[in-house]
Amino acid sequence: MRRRLVWLALLGAALLAAQQPRPRSGPAQAGSQPVQVDDEKTRIILDVTRVNILFTVTDRKGRFITNLTKDDFEVYEDKRPQKILEFTAESDLPLRIALLLDTSNSVRPRFRFIQEAAIEFLNSVMRPRYDKALVISFDTNVELVADLTDDRDRLASAIRELRPGGGTSMYDAIYFACRDKLAQEQPRHKFRRALVVLSDGEDNQSRVTREQALEMAQKADVVIYTISTNISRLDTDGDKVLRYLASETGGLALFPFKIEDLAQSFENIANELRHQYNIFYRPEPLRTDGRYQTVDVRVKGRRDLIVRARKGYYAPRL
Repeated sequence: MRRRLVWLALLGAALLAAQQPRPRSGPAQAGSQPVQVDDEKTRIILDVTRVNILFTVTDRKGRFITNLTKDDFEVYEDKRPQKILEFTAESDLPLRIALLLDTSNSVRPRFRFIQEAAIEFLNSVMRPRYDKALVISFDTNVELVADLTDDRDRLASAIRELRPGGGTSMYDAIYFACRDKLAQEQPRHKFRRALVVLSDGEDNQSRVTREQALEMAQKADVVIYTISTNISRLDTDGDKVLRYLASETGGLALFPFKIEDLAQSFENIANELRHQYNIFYRPEPLRTDGRYQTVDVRVKGRRDLIVRARKGYYAPRL
């Protein structure tokens, strides 16, 4: 009997310990110390019964197509047709924007212009008391310089205080923004999450990999928009990375040839955020194995139209 009581006491202690949040290290923030984040805070909640896909439709000249209906679309998951349960033209969903600014030495000559263009972008796209944005700088370390807020003056001040210097930890910045910030905005289907990255894409400091950063963006249902700061007119490895991150999440990669074209790149992103569709469907068959599922959204019988959407999602693991 005594042995049984001891065993039950040990079991109870183990269960209690399993319920306690455990610290987990993340990308560096505001210095070289790793961010300690509780699992309870960073848990990404997935709806196991439905998937939502936010996407844009344009013609071959890049003009937005905004008059399509539910019956115009078809969805395939792992090449299996899916039934669309809900469809909306999303022009008014509240925005949650993470603006990631490369503050490494490589952008120093153009940094002042980048700052002002970023401020103008936020001023033009954010609606007071409705949309929120945060600002993260990354060089050797990742720093949250302005948390989610609808105060555009506060965001502008934070951007103007930035100074360039150091290496580039872009993947860490993406991972942190998606996991610790954008993923926490719930319920998920009530917001549009966009991550805008200004960088040359040449990461040389991150602790997480490109694929880990991308996976976190996909799990957090974040669309990545990238603007290259490379003005050499040569297609670099960094440009390829920026193009890949945008393509996989349904975003847009922009390559202004002159720093003066940067403002137009921001305007293109702002326009895109106001011209999107949203589809909900229940996966058939329903998977709960944690694996990546490919998704393909098409416009029926319209090869002249281009759908830009994320390539898939990670099923929940139960």
